[in-house]
Amino acid sequence: MATVHLRIGDLVWGKLGRYPPWPGKIVSPPKDLKKPRGKKCFFVKFFGTEDHAWIKVEQLKPYHPHKEEMIKINKGKRFQQAVDAVEEFLKKGKGKDQGSRSNSDDKKSTESKGRKAPAKPMKIIEEDDEDPFKGGSSDKELTDSDPEPSSAQRLVAGTVSGFKWESSPVKDDPHFHHFLLSQSEKPASSMEPISKRLKIVEEDTGSTSIQAADSTALNGSITPTDKRIGFLGLGLMGSGVVSNLLKMGHVVTVWNRTAEKCDLFIQEGARLGRTPAEVVSMCEITFSCVSDPKAARDLVLGPSGVLQGIRPGKCYVEMSTIDPETVAELSQVITSRGGRFLEAPVSGSQQLSNEGMLVILAAGERSVYEDCSSCFQAMGKTSFFLGEVGNAARMMLILNMVQGSYMATIAEGLTLAQATGQSQQTFLDILCQGQMASSFVDQKCQNILQGNFKPDYYLKHIQKDLRLAISMGDSVNHPTPMAAAANEVYKRAKALDQSDNDMSAVYRAYIH
Repeated sequence: MATVHLRIGDLVWGKLGRYPPWPGKIVSPPKDLKKPRGKKCFFVKFFGTEDHAWIKVEQLKPYHPHKEEMIKINKGKRFQQAVDAVEEFLKKGKGKDQGSRSNSDDKKSTESKGRKAPAKPMKIIEEDDEDPFKGGSSDKELTDSDPEPSSAQRLVAGTVSGFKWESSPVKDDPHFHHFLLSQSEKPASSMEPISKRLKIVEEDTGSTSIQAADSTALNGSITPTDKRIGFLGLGLMGSGVVSNLLKMGHVVTVWNRTAEKCDLFIQEGARLGRTPAEVVSMCEITFSCVSDPKAARDLVLGPSGVLQGIRPGKCYVEMSTIDPETVAELSQVITSRGGRFLEAPVSGSQQLSNEGMLVILAAGERSVYEDCSSCFQAMGKTSFFLGEVGNAARMMLILNMVQGSYMATIAEGLTLAQATGQSQQTFLDILCQGQMASSFVDQKCQNILQGNFKPDYYLKHIQKDLRLAISMGDSVNHPTPMAAAANEVYKRAKALDQSDNDMSAVYRAYIH
């Protein structure tokens, strides 16, 4: 590999896993943050997201020489915002340089133009070398003999070989929350020690939330539970959850009805369970995330199901979005065998699952909730404990009822704009400047206008949630007319063969 000349302060493109290249700056890591063992890497702050991560040296490219190349392969809105943030950073840096020169005499200006005190060079450590932050003598400094230019003008010298881009890069915003530290209001030079501290928030309603007190998760900052974790169901949501559990160091055994889906996670370090019963038998805590009440019930009560593996003390966590009655039934049969039960459905999408940014709603046995603390930190940005079994299912159905109804209304507005000769893009631009602006609206509408209905949350599942929410309203004699109207539109979309597309494909119910 060619000699790499990188220093703290250099602007780079960083590549992490399956995510697209993202602009960042090499910064000093917190003093108590150890570099991953056996890896040659730099600590990079990403623009736009204000996240940080250790990035392998072969996954770094200098910013300026590769700017045009990177912009060509990533057209996402948030990516462009990140590039704009880099340019703003450079502009401010140049202004500071000019300001400092104007306050000095001509001679000093000539001598100091474009220069500042050399920054401490970042070091790359071989696998057998000592920790770079302990001053080991075997460290290999990456320096060059030329004076270091200002951070605003610096171009990274040298080249990095072995940098392989994904053939079909993700076009949306990679926040990397399952790897990274968010410090959006703190400069890199004054970062606090990285930890995943929890803030327990007690509310008058009796609910409790667990939130990150000062930072989101950085790879290695979460102390994973020593309990063996099982996971059943590797769909859109489950796949991201398992990936993040593994990345945070949990020992995970997986099972999926379609066994081939397990292969990728086995390669990432997961263990394979042949049946749900075997997974439960092998693990202290088993999570499940499947499509609907029938699938959840079959998983527990069916042949070689969860119930056959339950023994006293075993924990079962139901993460599927299902009705309160099914949750109560599953809780009863699990606890009747001496098991411990928690429901923990998640609010989010495939993208948020991949990013470790789900919101977890939990209810049931409080001690199980606490035992799952490191798992919830790995998969989500916050979690709420809502009391007795059934409360989480009720809250989740209400949330998805609102989201599904809102999506149907947005689609109705887009099609009405088109029918009355108005620009759909202008409608979206105006909408995103008002009080209803949100990343949800922006993402879903842009996908609709691009004809992109790749599932982030299946249309058939949001229709299922609407149906269950309406039924829940019926059970307490509470009207749900908006949800009922939206449900009919989704049923129309399903009849048009949109079930396995994203929920935004409800748009097509209005144009056929």
